Amino acid sequence: MLKGALQTVSEWITRITDLLKSLLVVGIIVGILFDDFFGVIGGIGRIMAQFGDAGFAGILALMILVMWYEKK
Repeated sequence: MLKGALQTVSEWITRITDLLKSLLVVGIIVGILFDDFFGVIGGIGRIMAQFGDAGFAGILALMILVMWYEKK
């Protein structure tokens, strides 16, 4: 019973994550075509700046996120 519930929650999280990735891509494309109307590209730039401002720790955190993403 618990295993089935955890599997269902995992499937929901996977679907929500896939939806958010698709929305992010659409937001980037809309931002490129229509001068970043929703501020998606500016937000991504601010996040990348925060990683850069953190120095080596920021680069290390970004590498861990990339490795975690590739693992899935």
